[in-house]
Amino acid sequence: MNDSLSNPWLHRLAVLTACLALLPIVMGALVTTKDAGMAFRDWPTSDGHGMFAYPWFQSMGDQFLEHGHRLAGIVIGIASIALCVVFAIAERRTWVKGLALFALLAIVFQGLLGGQRVLLDARGLAFIHGSFAALVFSLLCAIALVTSRGWNTPGEVSSAASLSRLRALAIAAAICVFTQYVLGGLIRLQGKALHEHLGFAFVAAGMVIWLAMAAAASGVGWLRAPAAMLSLGTLLQLALGAGAWVTKFGFGDSVAVYGSPVQVTVRTAHVLTGMLLLAATVVMALRIARLQWLTLAHSQQGTPVESYRGNVPVAGGLR
Repeated sequence: MNDSLSNPWLHRLAVLTACLALLPIVMGALVTTKDAGMAFRDWPTSDGHGMFAYPWFQSMGDQFLEHGHRLAGIVIGIASIALCVVFAIAERRTWVKGLALFALLAIVFQGLLGGQRVLLDARGLAFIHGSFAALVFSLLCAIALVTSRGWNTPGEVSSAASLSRLRALAIAAAICVFTQYVLGGLIRLQGKALHEHLGFAFVAAGMVIWLAMAAAASGVGWLRAPAAMLSLGTLLQLALGAGAWVTKFGFGDSVAVYGSPVQVTVRTAHVLTGMLLLAATVVMALRIARLQWLTLAHSQQGTPVESYRGNVPVAGGLR
């Protein structure tokens, strides 16, 4: 195979795996929105049926959603195994192989968490299960990033000092977004932290917008597209948050109807967008860290930063 540093097939497999991970995430969000997590009392069977023997297409309501979530979990499990095996064979960077293996273990752990949530009927485990899903998805997006062509040819590089400040901002923004995501999970699964989630939304949104503006102003082309995505994603998430509030609690003449199609769609989209926003923030932080490493590597080799146009240093580090 081609050099793994520029092998597009590894990147495509990583992107496919991340996209497939959205299947159990979307189904899981629907299960939580519809409070269908205990549609079955058994696991890994469903009402005594094997995973593939259960008459899924003949089921309805909560059973349809929960079993669909389980089937989607199998899909991402198979995809993560394929990712790990292919990377073990074709990927030359040991640390990237380690990321693929860690992703597989995380997905297995996520499945076990979901199973224990059912067997123990523990909403606390459902909260951990949902929160951990956001971290696993961000990890899969990170793997897609480090196998991309842009990881090795990101373009021009700014000064190390400015990138250091930008990286700190990106890490802080990612922490804020994850905190906000966790607070949202507390509302959905524990009925707690409503006002904390509402108030902290402005903190998290402000941090992400600040990061997007700083990244766009850095003059680094590799950061402009994700900066635009962060801005649009934040605005969309705020709009969905307002919609989730109205469909859950009502507002003015609007009356909230529990389980209505509008409520289910808006609340589920709000959760999904929050997870995507977290992954985008993590990817932005990794891009900035990559640029900073390249800047330091070139300065150590005595190469002027301004002359860099994407050639990867050969000495150690995150090649």
